[in-house]
Amino acid sequence: MAMKCPVLITGGAGYIGSHAVLALRDAGWPVAVIDNLSTGFRFAVPDDVPLYEADIADQDVLAEIFADWGFGQGRGAVMHFAGSVVVPDSVADPLGYYHNNTVKSRALIESVVKAGVPHVIFSSTAATYGVPESSPVTEDTPKAPINPYGWSKLMTEQMLADTAAAHDMNYGALRYFNVAGADPEGRTGQSTAGATHLIKVAVEAATGKRDKVAVYGTDYDTPDGTGVRDYIHVSDLAAAHVLALEALIDQPDRSLTMNCGYGRGFSVLEVLDAVDRVTNQTITREMAPRRAGDPDSLVSDPSRIKATLPWKPEYADLDAIVAHALAWERKLAEIRGG
Repeated sequence: MAMKCPVLITGGAGYIGSHAVLALRDAGWPVAVIDNLSTGFRFAVPDDVPLYEADIADQDVLAEIFADWGFGQGRGAVMHFAGSVVVPDSVADPLGYYHNNTVKSRALIESVVKAGVPHVIFSSTAATYGVPESSPVTEDTPKAPINPYGWSKLMTEQMLADTAAAHDMNYGALRYFNVAGADPEGRTGQSTAGATHLIKVAVEAATGKRDKVAVYGTDYDTPDGTGVRDYIHVSDLAAAHVLALEALIDQPDRSLTMNCGYGRGFSVLEVLDAVDRVTNQTITREMAPRRAGDPDSLVSDPSRIKATLPWKPEYADLDAIVAHALAWERKLAEIRGG
């Protein structure tokens, strides 16, 4: 059993980062958050978790945090979630994405090395695979991103690999497929305005925040013609991060790169049918042309993570994912006053 060390979570006021904060805190790890709140929310961080409102590229602040919390000399870990995540925005503003996701990650990694922090868990993405020739996708599938977002994440993976080879550090790169849902206890969820994730968009429609849901492409080589994706519950994903950290601590000479998904795909129409079932209403669907670069199907092969970690997903059920997302959407309306 890994000894619990202090963990600094970058982007811990954001969607996935805030769930990782809860998972670590619930398991008894000492946790702190650094987030500049450009897209994160202060309410997403529990009151008893210190929040440093600062940028991850601010090496002076990081040095202070590491010193205050006793990081270094083989102790402590960083979970790195901070970054920009909207694919079309990365195409429109590639330099902004490379700066925020890659250049700032380089500064963070440099701070980690200077302080002697031995473990880093990195929030990566299936976008590193681009449009794979076959699905399910294994970790050995060729990496061929088709947008700056995917490249910015792959570059950071490479920096981590090179740094781990040169310094006393190991890392875990977790490549997420389609993350959805919310904390089952309603403590946090996806709060970003203008989100583009299908389940988030659909529950916004179900709660009256949108008047319809666009279905982009109905002529894919899939059973119903709409794109198929592998949806993973955010709380299961957060649990995988805790287990990955334990594995890094237990075997400091090993780094890990793993897909995070269930290995089961659902089409856009199947997801919308699930939202209709859970809400007992019918969402208006608007058929629209394909978006450039969307693969027919993108489903993970989760064999490696299941063989490497004692990871047993608790919420691998589409209706449960939708129900938790819906409950958070309703709570979010209360938080924001309507």
